[in-house]
Order: sequence, then structure tokens, then C-alpha cells
Amino acid sequence: MYTCDMKIATLLFLIKKSSDGRSDICLAMKKRGFGKGKYNGVGGKVEEGESIEDAVRREAQEEIGVVVGNIKKFAELTFTFPHQPSFNQVVHVHTTEEWEGEPDETEEMSPSWLSTSYIPYEEMWPDDIFWLPKVLEGHKIRGRFVFGENDNILEKEVASVDAF
Repeated sequence: MYTCDMKIATLLFLIKKSSDGRSDICLAMKKRGFGKGKYNGVGGKVEEGESIEDAVRREAQEEIGVVVGNIKKFAELTFTFPHQPSFNQVVHVHTTEEWEGEPDETEEMSPSWLSTSYIPYEEMWPDDIFWLPKVLEGHKIRGRFVFGENDNILEKEVASVDAF
């Protein structure tokens, strides 16, 4: 699975559902650091002594200025980078339909609302296309990705699970 030298991180997607069945997702363009220039959810490293759920809430507040309500975990993804082991991480992916405030740009992220029928996968991490559609359909996912240089996927495993 994963070792103690892996970072534990979070990822959160805000979802707006319309009465007509359409859904929008808040994706944020990363403006600096790891993942710069890519759309993603909001999130980051779990700090020492912090629960995963607390980290989800803190990161949402810091990165896009929203106070998150109820969250649901939908995926646990392990990422390894043999050429850059300091990037290795296990990411706990959540969604929410409950928050206070409107997503706002910060030094870290520039959020946008997009239809779930048009997600710009070509501007995201290349693994997202293999698991995010399943999460948006309500499936719980466990995945493992090994990245080579230039963000190329060398290995991938994605499976549905009943629970975490």
C-alpha cells in the first residue's frame, strides 16, 4: 500500500447540483508550487496532529475562502514518483455540496465553475481522467499511479471499493 515516507494529502471538489439534473464542479487552477498550471480540486498536505477531515476544511478555507460543511470521501489514491520520491503521497479525495461563501481567488488557486459534462482533463493531472469520472458518478475508488518524468503515467491501477 504505502509507506511512512509518503505524504498524506487531501483533495476536495465542490459540487453544485441543479434541479434539472446537471452538475457543476469547482476546479481551481494551481498558481504556484506542486501542480502549478493544472486544474484540480483544493487540498494539500495533512499537518502533524491534524485529522484528514480537518485538513480538508482548512485547505478549502486557505485556498478558495470557503467554509466547508458535510464532506464525503470517494477515493484514496497513491501516487509514487520514483524519480522524485519527495512527491510521493496518498491523497484522500472528498466531495461536498455544502459550503459557505463563494470560491475566491487566492495566491495559491484560481477557482472556476465548470459543467461536469465538460471537464478540461487536458489541463489536469493525467491520472484524473481514470478516476474522477467514476467519483462524479458516485463510486468509491482506490487507485495507484506511478509517474515518470514529465508527468507520464508508468503504471496505473483503479478499482471500485465498497468502503474505506
